[in-house]
Amino acid sequence: MKPFLRPIVLVHGLWDTPKVFNGLVREIEQINPNILIPSLPHKMGRVPIQLLAEKLDAEICKYLGPEIEIDLLGFSMGGLIGRFWLQKLNGAARTNRFLSVGSPHKGTYTASFIPSCLLAGVAQMKPGSNFLNELNLDISSLYGIKCSSFFCRGDLMVLPGWEAVLPVGPRYALPVLTHKQLIAHPLALDVLIKKLTA
Repeated sequence: MKPFLRPIVLVHGLWDTPKVFNGLVREIEQINPNILIPSLPHKMGRVPIQLLAEKLDAEICKYLGPEIEIDLLGFSMGGLIGRFWLQKLNGAARTNRFLSVGSPHKGTYTASFIPSCLLAGVAQMKPGSNFLNELNLDISSLYGIKCSSFFCRGDLMVLPGWEAVLPVGPRYALPVLTHKQLIAHPLALDVLIKKLTA
C-alpha cells in the first residue's frame, strides 16, 4: 500500500456484495489502488445496522490499522452503516471525507411495513425509527468531516429520493434514473470518482 495515498473504504448496501463497486474500483484503482471493500453480510436485512458497523470497524482495523486516516463511501444502507461507525464508534476521528450515495438518512417509505422482529436492519430504515432518531440527536462529529450526499430524484428504493441526504454537507442530484445507477452509471461514476480522487 502506498503510504502517501489515503485509503478509500467502500461500504455496500442491503442485498449487495462488494461486487457492486466493480465499475467504480476499475476507475479509481488507476489513481489510488488503496481500496478496502469489506464484505458485510446482511442476511437479507435481518442483521441490525449497529452490528454491521461493528463488523466494518473490525475490518478497517484489521486491514488498515487503528489510526490511519481514510476516505469513506457508503452506498444505500452502507451509508447508514458508515454513518453509525463515524458517529458512534469514533470513526469520525480518522475520517477525512464521507460520501453518502443514495442512503436513507431520513428513512425510506419502502421500509414502512417491515416488522423489526423479522428484518431488524431493514426496519431501522423506517422514517422516524429509533435508530435514525438516535443518529440525528447529535451530529456534531460529522462537522469535522468533508461530507457530501448524492441522490437520485426518481429513486424507488430510498423514497423519496431527494431525502437520501446527510444533515450536513453539500447535496448533489445525480443525472440517473434508478437507485442502482447511482453506483453503476457512467455519469454517476464520473462525479463520484472526481470527488474521491480530488
